[in-house]
Amino acid sequence: MRNYFAIILGFLTGLLMITGCKEKTIELGKDISFESRQNTPYGKDPEQKMDLYIPKNQSINTKRNVFIIIHGGGWRGGNKSELTFFTLSMMKQFPNSIFANINYRLASTSRSAIPNQTDDIKNAISYLEKTLGYKPECILLGNSAGGHLSMLFAYQYGHENKVKAVINIVGPSDLSDPNFKNYVDYSFVEKHLIDPKIIPAGISMNDYASPIHWINKGSAPTLSYYGRNDKTIPLSQKSVLDSVLNKNSVINESYEFTGGHLDWDKESNGLFLINKIIYFLNKDLSRHKKAR
Repeated sequence: MRNYFAIILGFLTGLLMITGCKEKTIELGKDISFESRQNTPYGKDPEQKMDLYIPKNQSINTKRNVFIIIHGGGWRGGNKSELTFFTLSMMKQFPNSIFANINYRLASTSRSAIPNQTDDIKNAISYLEKTLGYKPECILLGNSAGGHLSMLFAYQYGHENKVKAVINIVGPSDLSDPNFKNYVDYSFVEKHLIDPKIIPAGISMNDYASPIHWINKGSAPTLSYYGRNDKTIPLSQKSVLDSVLNKNSVINESYEFTGGHLDWDKESNGLFLINKIIYFLNKDLSRHKKAR
């Protein structure tokens, strides 16, 4: 799958160079085209930028869902470009949705990940609301640290920001999991993931930073994807997440793939995930609304 989209990316790069800055259009098939706005600032920090893709040739007054794509990288690395290929693939399957593939302020030993990175998701949503002129329903999709941020934001603030669903790909859900403490950069997580000033009295850092701590009966529907041989995010994270979501009667699905932490998008794994996302968003959520 990666090789396939590398070819597409090469073609699109050439296309954008030919069309120049006046009009950047991405064609993904018959009647599927998007306006592309690369490296659009959504804040004052140089890292607060997004690649924004808006469907073309359709009514400007249509209120569309927005996919917010959040990259991984251990909270202090990574770049939105790593998920460009997957974003393009999703755009082809959801041609009527808007896509925002975001960078966020990376953490360091002198700058905590939280609340900066969850604030950046909120900042990106605020920018989109102003740009679009309405409050869209958002689908947060992230891998690894991006999966963690997607869940954490949705479960903490989703009710305020119209989060329709979460697509969590190999994201840590419970930082207290003994298996997660084998994470190679766990000392960074302990010391620098959360700004201690924002943690309320009576709650531990691990609980505050764990998405499962914030799940309740109103939490956003969640689809998760975990690797059976993942040495970075153990498969036990899936079991814990499933259990808490089920306990709170939150719509959820979870799947396993063969391979390690970086194998979720390879060939059949990536195609399987996309098909499950399509079904989850188009069928399961619609069926749930009718049942209610």
